[in-house]
Amino acid sequence: MTASTDQASQNSRFAPRIFSGIQPSGGLTLGNYLGALKRFVEKQDEGIETVYCMVDMHAITVWQDPARLRQQTREVAAGFIAAGIDPERSILFNQSQVTAHAELAWIFNCVARMGWMNRMTQFKDKAGKDKEAASLGLYAYPALMAADILAYHATHVPVGEDQRQHLELTRDIAIKFNHDYDVDFFPVTEPLIEGAATRVMSLRDGTKKMSKSDPSDMSRINLTDDADAIAQKFRKARTDPDPLPEGPDALEGRAEARNLVNIYAALAGVEVAQVLAEYAGQGFGAFKPRLADLAVSVLSPISARMGELMQDTGEIDRILGRGAERADAIARPIMEQCYDIVGMVRSRG
Repeated sequence: MTASTDQASQNSRFAPRIFSGIQPSGGLTLGNYLGALKRFVEKQDEGIETVYCMVDMHAITVWQDPARLRQQTREVAAGFIAAGIDPERSILFNQSQVTAHAELAWIFNCVARMGWMNRMTQFKDKAGKDKEAASLGLYAYPALMAADILAYHATHVPVGEDQRQHLELTRDIAIKFNHDYDVDFFPVTEPLIEGAATRVMSLRDGTKKMSKSDPSDMSRINLTDDADAIAQKFRKARTDPDPLPEGPDALEGRAEARNLVNIYAALAGVEVAQVLAEYAGQGFGAFKPRLADLAVSVLSPISARMGELMQDTGEIDRILGRGAERADAIARPIMEQCYDIVGMVRSRG
C-alpha cells in the first residue's frame, strides 16, 4: 500500500468537512472573491459541510486598530453573505469567539518543530528585514492555522498557492501528533487548489499578488468599488504592447497579460483557452473594456448587497454569534478528546 493510499484510507473515517477563512485585516478584493469566496460558495453547493471563518486572531499578529478591526470583521462577514454564503447552510463565524482555536494552537506549538517554522517563507516575507521586531504571533501563525483547520477535523481546505506551505505544515503536525500519541485522531487535510485565478495578481505588477495592503489602490479591485472605479482600474492596468495570443502557452513571460486573461476566465467561469479563442489577435484596448464590463456585472450586485448588510451590524453580529455556537459544538468535543490524549486532567462535571 502506498503512502497516499494509506492516507486516503486513514482519512476515510472522517466525515467530509471543508474549513477556510479570510483575515479581516483590510477590505475584500477581487483576489479574495476569485481566490476564495467564489470557491467557498461552490463548495457550499456541493453538499459537503462547510465551515468558514473570519480569522481575527490571525489579523492581530500585526497591529490592528481595534475599532477598524471590528468594522472589517463585520464587512468581511457581509462579503461572505453577499457573495452567496448562506449562514444556515454553512457555519459562518469569527475565530476569536471559539476558544478551541487558541487552545489547540498551544498544543500544536508544542508539536511543531522550530526547523519547520523557520522554513515558512511567508513569515520571512511579512517580517521583512527586521524580523527581531516581529511578533511571536506572526512567527507562530502557521500553528494557529493548523489549529483552525484541525479543531474541526476538516478534511479539505480551499487554499491559494500562497498558503500551500502552511497547509503542508498542518499535515505534518497532524501526522506527528498521531504518531507521537499512537492515535488516528487528526485527518491529514487535503488542499483544494483549482480554478483559473486561484492567485490574482496586482493590476500594477503582474508578478505580485493582488493585496489589500498594497499602498496603491490602483493595484486592486475592491469589492466596494463602484462601476466607474472598476472600469478606470482595468483601463489603467499594466499590460504589454503585444496582442493576445491564440493559446495559453504563449502567455509565458507575459505576467500582466496572463493575469488579466486569468481574471476574465475566472469571472466568466470558462477556461483560459476559451478566452483566447475569442480575443486572439486583439489588443488590450479592446480587451480591457470587455473585462471591465464583465467585472462590473459580477461584482456590482455583491457590492450593493454588502452595503445593505452593513446597515444592520447587529444582525451581522447575531449571525456570527450563532455560527460560533455551531462551530463550538463541533470543536469542543474534539478539543476534549485531544486533552485526554495528551494526558491533561479534565473535570467531568
